[in-house]
Amino acid sequence: MNSDNLLVATKFSPPRISPRHIPREHLLARLRDTKDCTVTLLTGGAGFGKTILLAQWRQELMRAGIDVAWLSLSHDDRQFSSFCTYLMTAFQRLGMRADYVVPDAAGSEQSMEALVAVATSALEEVERELYLLIDDYQYAEAPAAHRLMQKLLDHCPANLHFVIASRTMPPLSLGRLRMQGQVSEIDFADLPFGLDETRVFFDQSLSTLKLTADEVRLIHDLTNGWPACLQPVATMLRIRPGKRTNLRSLLWKSADLQSYLAEDVVAYLPPALTAFMEKLSVFRRFNAGLAEAVTENPDAADLIKRAEDENLLIYRVETDDPSPWYRFHPLFGEFLAQRLAQQGKEAVEAVHRRASRWFAAQDLLVEAVRHASLGGDLDFAADAMEQAATRSTWSMSYIGPLLYMIDRLPQETLFSHPRLFFLGCMAHAFTGRADKAERWLEQIRRTEAAKIPAISSKFPIIDSSVAVERDDLQRVIEVLEPLCNAPMENASLRYACLVGLAVAYLAVGRLDDTRELFDANPIAPEDRDNDMAMVFESRRAQTCLFAGDVREAERLGASTLARAEARYGRASLPANLCADTLAFASYELDHIDDAREALANRAGMMQSSWPDVMTQSSICRARLDFLQDAPETALAFLEAQAAHFHLLGLDRALAYMLAEQIRILLTTGEQRRARELATRLEGLRHTHENGTGAFVQIPAIAALVRARLALADSNPRDALAALAEVRRFGEKYGRGQTLVVADLLAAVAHDGLQQHDQTTRCLTDAVTLAAKLGLVRTLLDTKEQTAGLLAGLQDADSLPEPEARYLADILARMTPGAARPEPAPVSAVASAATRIAPDAERGPLTPRELEILTLIAEAMSNKRIALTLNITFGTVKWNVKNILAKLGVSSRYDAIALARQRGLLK
Repeated sequence: MNSDNLLVATKFSPPRISPRHIPREHLLARLRDTKDCTVTLLTGGAGFGKTILLAQWRQELMRAGIDVAWLSLSHDDRQFSSFCTYLMTAFQRLGMRADYVVPDAAGSEQSMEALVAVATSALEEVERELYLLIDDYQYAEAPAAHRLMQKLLDHCPANLHFVIASRTMPPLSLGRLRMQGQVSEIDFADLPFGLDETRVFFDQSLSTLKLTADEVRLIHDLTNGWPACLQPVATMLRIRPGKRTNLRSLLWKSADLQSYLAEDVVAYLPPALTAFMEKLSVFRRFNAGLAEAVTENPDAADLIKRAEDENLLIYRVETDDPSPWYRFHPLFGEFLAQRLAQQGKEAVEAVHRRASRWFAAQDLLVEAVRHASLGGDLDFAADAMEQAATRSTWSMSYIGPLLYMIDRLPQETLFSHPRLFFLGCMAHAFTGRADKAERWLEQIRRTEAAKIPAISSKFPIIDSSVAVERDDLQRVIEVLEPLCNAPMENASLRYACLVGLAVAYLAVGRLDDTRELFDANPIAPEDRDNDMAMVFESRRAQTCLFAGDVREAERLGASTLARAEARYGRASLPANLCADTLAFASYELDHIDDAREALANRAGMMQSSWPDVMTQSSICRARLDFLQDAPETALAFLEAQAAHFHLLGLDRALAYMLAEQIRILLTTGEQRRARELATRLEGLRHTHENGTGAFVQIPAIAALVRARLALADSNPRDALAALAEVRRFGEKYGRGQTLVVADLLAAVAHDGLQQHDQTTRCLTDAVTLAAKLGLVRTLLDTKEQTAGLLAGLQDADSLPEPEARYLADILARMTPGAARPEPAPVSAVASAATRIAPDAERGPLTPRELEILTLIAEAMSNKRIALTLNITFGTVKWNVKNILAKLGVSSRYDAIALARQRGLLK
């Protein structure tokens, strides 16, 4: 019988795909690779794009001429008879004849066997590849429906393939098919958007509004790439673009999102499960033991398993614990927490207090302190923190909960816990609160606590931290050098001392001492994941950057940052401190996308960190803004940072901000504004004319600015006089990049005096050293002044082969789209190994590079490309850099645009 006329026709039609949909290319690639499997499962929570992915797969199959049937299930199909009727009708659309009998409502074994025999035989006779795509399978609730599907899978003909999308894992026995390689799965962890997909989504959805890298990163981190969250945000930003100033609040308070969670996620859950999850929503992570303790529910493990099986926006947290830990999606967790808050403050605090006891019993004192504080049990929090202070495992992860607690403790409580008072002092010192740390330290020194060796021995650590914040780096060296070889039971504090000394050595130009410090203090294997050990390792990358080995700085920085983010999170102290070096190295190498990603949504470290970190990251951020044709944005940011550093009393950082503003103003022809700032900078130079330590940088900064202004005023002789001072500084303190800049500007000055031999000499020296150091942006950022001179040097054909090739590469980069140098002879490969553009980056794109470029154009991240092509992440990153180098561009977006212009992409 044909029952099509009695059925809802739209259940056999997929939803229309918006012209602005984001192709899930990496997931489609996986579907292509496993398209011959008997069954493919797409499982994930509501709003993660299962239906759209299924529809995209249908389009691709149909374009290939394959027969496809679509079936969308709904609440109406919970009964077996409805499910069976629609399923058989879908089979008819694949060519099955209509002479079958629907089994009885109970789905007796005999009638079901007969139906399966008829269906499988009929479909096998079609002799074509057939695909049945079933959406929303979670609505198939009747046990008989699952028995029927099981039998169809067990006896499935080779030409029939099922693709099933469901919010929950279907209750099917697939072990035998898995063993035969006939099951493919895309699950909850695979479905979220990557950062690139989130960026492309907003680029398409906000045609007149361009979000910054910080804004895209913030949205992506808060949503975890959940597609359903992004559309209401885009809609709100289109209607009220002013809301972009408070994106976090916009996401938390979105009425559309709240309604979606209430109506599509929790509406059909048992009240007991919803109440259970509400109590767990206050935790950053939880396991079955914690859940049972705080909910007082002995079935906690089963309820967590159900939440996981039903993909209720719950994730497993990667740990080494035998008992799995979980967390909720941030927005779902906030939604549940708001519902819990409606029960009153006492109910919420009771959950926190029970949690604090459980965490303390498990020796997880960071969480114990945090939840005791949130539960209002400050005495227990103080006791737990003081207990932690006696342990060798104390680390920087305690600082957040500690600051929250001490801000709420009465002064007398702090004085009655001397170790706690000392820890508070140290927390203030490590978080940019130098004044408060200094006051507290003076108070401690006047108490009996100063007589406790375990406390007094740590005073120099606080002294040095305050000195770092004040940019008094000579004082840091005086305080910490005696501690260098002293035994210290706490690894974090030991590495904190080494970090402080490394920071100070670098700032005052003692590169050799910095290297010796690293050689004498290798990181022990057991300390590799220690927070301050990672920061110490990041200073090794900074040492490479100062010495001019930019490629090694980027390699070390990327590796350390990846480990810091995986272990402590993207917003953690070690991750932020590691990101600074990586961003600057990536910028110098012209890896602009990598630099933007490293700095994205890290504004905090530009406001409250070590002076060198704030300075370097601020300059990098401003230069990235300038590259986006936004000089006023860069200038406004630098002006704000200059005011911030002035208030902090950081003259050296202020000098760098003024100098960077002047450089940009001269580039844009605003000499009057530049001179006004130069007058202010000269005041700083006068103040620090006889400065020592790191303050010797200020006269050199001012001299470089005088040289730039003199060149802008067509006064090359004054420029040369100022550059001589810059050169002396660079030579004395081993600043290779400074020497390259000095030589480039000196060449411009000599050219203005028509001193051609001196011009050629300075250009040759600059190119030779820049090639050795691997510098790129240092030259590109002077192209308005030096491009013609460098082209003349190239025409003179006077450089050795490696330097000539390096120069050709730089000149090609100065003109996006220009042809890049041809591959060098094999004999030149070794000598050019450290140059900015290795031989692998020359010539036309290889087939692998074209393949990767195609995936980049589909908004895939490097991680997704690696997964799609079954190659390593490092291989993808290397190929991406080669692609950018060959095309002569700085970003993935420019590469896509240029490739399309050249016909490399459709």
